[in-house]
Amino acid sequence: MPHLTAAEAEILIHSALTGSGLAPEHAGYFTAAILDTELSGLEGHGFYWLQYYCQHLRHGKVDGHAVPKVTAISSSSFRVDAQHGFAHPAIEAGFARLIPAAKAQGIAAMGVFNSYNAATLGFHTGTLAQAGLLAIGATNAVPTVAPVGGSRPIIGTNPISYAVPAPGGEIAFLVDQSATAVAWTAVKRAAESGRPIPLGWALDAQGQPTTDAEAGLAGSMAPAGGVKGFSIGLLVEVLCAALAGGRLGPDQGSFTDNDGVPIDNGQFFIAIDPQAFSGGSFDATIARLVMSITEQEGARLPNARRTANKLRLATEGLFVDDGLLATLRAFA
Repeated sequence: MPHLTAAEAEILIHSALTGSGLAPEHAGYFTAAILDTELSGLEGHGFYWLQYYCQHLRHGKVDGHAVPKVTAISSSSFRVDAQHGFAHPAIEAGFARLIPAAKAQGIAAMGVFNSYNAATLGFHTGTLAQAGLLAIGATNAVPTVAPVGGSRPIIGTNPISYAVPAPGGEIAFLVDQSATAVAWTAVKRAAESGRPIPLGWALDAQGQPTTDAEAGLAGSMAPAGGVKGFSIGLLVEVLCAALAGGRLGPDQGSFTDNDGVPIDNGQFFIAIDPQAFSGGSFDATIARLVMSITEQEGARLPNARRTANKLRLATEGLFVDDGLLATLRAFA
């Protein structure tokens, strides 16, 4: 596999996006998110999805020049219309209002609609945490999960994330998880390579556990923890569709097809000033909480593996499949 330095990867990502029709002023935050995903070791969510972003730009599924419209509902609440463009420019525009509002009011929230795949949700909540805010984020997706006892998918993998700030613009810890046992991309990539999947990842069209990746894609993803996972995914649907104004899962456009039909899903974020709510004790309490975990041999904080990968891969560089690299260079 070809080897890329982090700097070379950043140039490739930016060039592929802008070369496919993304306005340069929208490419900075988006590029940083994709690079962060790859450096975190989540290779199925960075370069792999970049090819779809570029295809969708070229086929008109997403508007690369859409200018997000941020509307203030109050001094601490905002609606962001992504205007059928990418989620990243819309989230970036919303955060420019959300962050100062949360610091001024103690808490602020924003919903994003007419949006697109937000990719690694933890990048967005992590951005808020680095600004000193306790962050909660959610995004809904096309339906891949059937209700427990049913067989017809109703909600998506519907990730939810929270990020806890630490002094000096650092992140104490971060959780980023889907409502399913694994990400849908893991099953898709297994199907593409003809590999079986472990039991517990997906169900077939009859609602039975399967090791056949193709059958899993035709059926539904297994919710994490059974009914508890589905319940979390249902909350995300409420936040991102009913509250933020995104489409319900069954009404969304495909995340992969080059059909020119917008996805139009939604995202929702809450940002909280931890010092204001805690009376100044937040950092000390979090430090004690973190220590109670890390002092135990073999225990690790959520996101510790991603953080370690960033340090390692920033030095070692990134590997990308030959065929995928050729595709991305062609877009650039």
